Amino acid sequence: MKTLQTTFFLFVFVPLVNSAPPIQQESLQFYEYDTDVTMGSLIQQDYEMQSKDIRKDGINVSLDTSLRLQGDDSERNVPPTKDTNLPTCLLCVCLSGSVYCEEIDIEAVPPLPKETAYLYARFNKIKRIAVSDFADITTLRRIDFSGNRIEEIEDGAFSKLLLLEELSLAENRLLKLPVLPPKLTTFNANQNRIKSRGIKANAFKKLTNLAYLYLGHNALESVPLNLPESLRILHLQYNNITTITDDTFCKSNNTRYIRTRMDEIRMEGNPILLAKHVNAFSCLRTLPVGTYY
Repeated sequence: MKTLQTTFFLFVFVPLVNSAPPIQQESLQFYEYDTDVTMGSLIQQDYEMQSKDIRKDGINVSLDTSLRLQGDDSERNVPPTKDTNLPTCLLCVCLSGSVYCEEIDIEAVPPLPKETAYLYARFNKIKRIAVSDFADITTLRRIDFSGNRIEEIEDGAFSKLLLLEELSLAENRLLKLPVLPPKLTTFNANQNRIKSRGIKANAFKKLTNLAYLYLGHNALESVPLNLPESLRILHLQYNNITTITDDTFCKSNNTRYIRTRMDEIRMEGNPILLAKHVNAFSCLRTLPVGTYY
């Protein structure tokens, strides 16, 4: 009886064990532990070898970055070029009546949109300003040419700019001043090569709105004449001024005259000894900055 039961068990269950589904057999091979370790170690070794090659060249960067750095050295050393023949608003930045043309190596004033009110052309290579540069731009209120190489300004270059209030020609190579527009409130010509003969006697007389005048670091031998009553700040430091008169700031024929708007006069760095010219400051509320003894 026991022999019959054993025979029946083997007859029924043994075929089931031998006929395992194909998917289960493949899964045992796919998840084999030794295979995963081998593949992982190969990938790690390959990465380390490439990383060592990169570090040998003195570049400690990621693998992707190193690939981008590879290439012709001559291409990387070529400096960027600037196309100064582009239309103004592509070469410069034009925004709401303002034109920004700073540090783009232009050698002349670019053609401006007719509605331009503010022009910033600092730190370029402009050498000359012509009448034609602003002939049709009557809306300008502020111009800044600081840090150029301007040596010449044609007569009348600013004559039609009746709305111009601020003009900066600082850090250029001017020997003389141009005729200035009548409504100017701020004029900056610091750090040029201007001598006294380069400023006309009535250069500032009609500028009844001029409040800030900067002429420091030039070659002036005397204080400009006929300074307007509107003047508040006057910078004449580091010139070659050797003398002043009683009429330079005050009125020698009017002892009651007071220059009420003048707040600051800088004259340090000049060879003049201010203590010898006391009467020249009698109308001022504060003494000029400079050497007194």
